[in-house]
Amino acid sequence: MSDQGTTTDDDSDIRTVGIGILATLAVIGTLYVGRQFFVPIAFGFLLDAVFRPVAQWLNRRLRIPPWAGAALIVLALIGLIILGGYALSGPVKDFLARAPERFEAAEKKLAKLREPVAQLSRVTQRIERAAGLSGGAPSGATSQPATQPASRPAEVESHRVNEEASPPPPPPQAPAPVGPSIAGRFLGTTTSVVGGITEGLVLLYLLLAADDLFFRKLLKVMPTVRDKKVAREVLDEAQSVVMRYLWVTLLINLCQGTIVALVLWWLKMPGALMWGLLTVALEFIPYLGAAAMIVLLAVVAFASFDSFGHVLAAPGSYLLITTLQNNIASPIAYGDRLKLNAVAVLIGVIFWWYVWGIPGAFLSVPIIATIKIIACRTERFTAVGEFLSE
Repeated sequence: MSDQGTTTDDDSDIRTVGIGILATLAVIGTLYVGRQFFVPIAFGFLLDAVFRPVAQWLNRRLRIPPWAGAALIVLALIGLIILGGYALSGPVKDFLARAPERFEAAEKKLAKLREPVAQLSRVTQRIERAAGLSGGAPSGATSQPATQPASRPAEVESHRVNEEASPPPPPPQAPAPVGPSIAGRFLGTTTSVVGGITEGLVLLYLLLAADDLFFRKLLKVMPTVRDKKVAREVLDEAQSVVMRYLWVTLLINLCQGTIVALVLWWLKMPGALMWGLLTVALEFIPYLGAAAMIVLLAVVAFASFDSFGHVLAAPGSYLLITTLQNNIASPIAYGDRLKLNAVAVLIGVIFWWYVWGIPGAFLSVPIIATIKIIACRTERFTAVGEFLSE
């Protein structure tokens, strides 16, 4: 009987694990397929966590109704987006206008770098050809007449001349599939981005205008008093941690972007202001943002400068600045409230980037921090919280 009971328990555990794996894969698939639906919602709740204290201050101190305060905040955000786009349009336009000549110079430099490799390849081919033509005959050919090997090079040369004189006709190619043009793709992407921003801002307005109605309804459906208390603590802590993370990250990125712009201007890097603004935006994405900046700076520096040291100075200076920021400034600025496992953050960034693209990479740290808070306060998922903690 005990063996049967043990077998039944093992089967039940295996079944539970299988169901859990299938449920996880189903959730991941749903997030991936429905990213256009989930991403604006996630941004709406993220912005609500950031601007809710501002809306409450407008309501309590200035006696502004919630709907009017929400409208002011959303209009201010729209103004900041327009102002940022306008500030970035000038440097980007100037950079793109000069890009063709810079990349033409880069192609010439690459051609010079490829020339030694091409010469080595040609020498290797000649050596292989000489070895093939002057090498001894195979052992199985010793019984052939002595005059046959002597006439073979001439036959080979004649055959090669005939092949060069009459090249074979190219095989027929199937017509290429007709796809959307580059302009169509760009307009489609732009429409998707504008639609997502609009949906997020509309959701933000509704959340702020309703005050904390959504969260009060969420607490009301909790079954027990203890669950209501835990949910309230989780919501308050998550909102506080996410708000602090975003504001502190914005301040750090502004300082880093200013330093990067000044250093690149001193190095005579084209578009120093543009690189500073890109630093502010991309540094919200841990690891991947800095890697993208280093690669972009290396490519543009190679296209712009002739000196090898000057080429390395731009990405090297950015690497030094971001290393000092990550290891000195950020730990002091974030304090003890946002202690996350670096490996878990990297895995989370890659995962959310794969599922939701660049918006997912931007949202990855707030999502991981929220999951950690929920896991640490839920007895069943304390192991997850321990793994996510530093």
